[in-house]
Amino acid sequence: MKDAILFLVNIVNSIHDILIVLINDMLGLQMTDKDMHFWIMGFIGIGTFAVVYLFTKWLAKLPFGLHLVAFIYTLTFMFVLVFAIEIQQAITSRGNMEFIDAVVGLWGYIALFLVYAAIAAVLLIVKRFFSKGKKKRDLRL
Repeated sequence: MKDAILFLVNIVNSIHDILIVLINDMLGLQMTDKDMHFWIMGFIGIGTFAVVYLFTKWLAKLPFGLHLVAFIYTLTFMFVLVFAIEIQQAITSRGNMEFIDAVVGLWGYIALFLVYAAIAAVLLIVKRFFSKGKKKRDLRL
């Protein structure tokens, strides 16, 4: 996992260097590192927001859409959490930084969510069954 993180760090550093050359040298803007972080992260953030907003707006229209939105939001949080824990283990040398630990942790969340979804589906089916029976009884009276 450490090699994967170092690989990603090298990619980010290369992009950073390209942006410095493009913005400062070619366009002559002479922005500081802080200025570049402000603008680049701002554009990445607002672009991501637009995509996420449109995606969640579409998801919310689906049956159980709000559940899907909550699932995806929580899954995103869990990704950040499990990788933060693994990186923390590498920095502090308390435990082993292993990619499989992060994967297993995410599978734990998915498995328990599926149990929740199954229980919710059974309760929904039971509720619909009893509400149909009640409507038929009300019509006979």
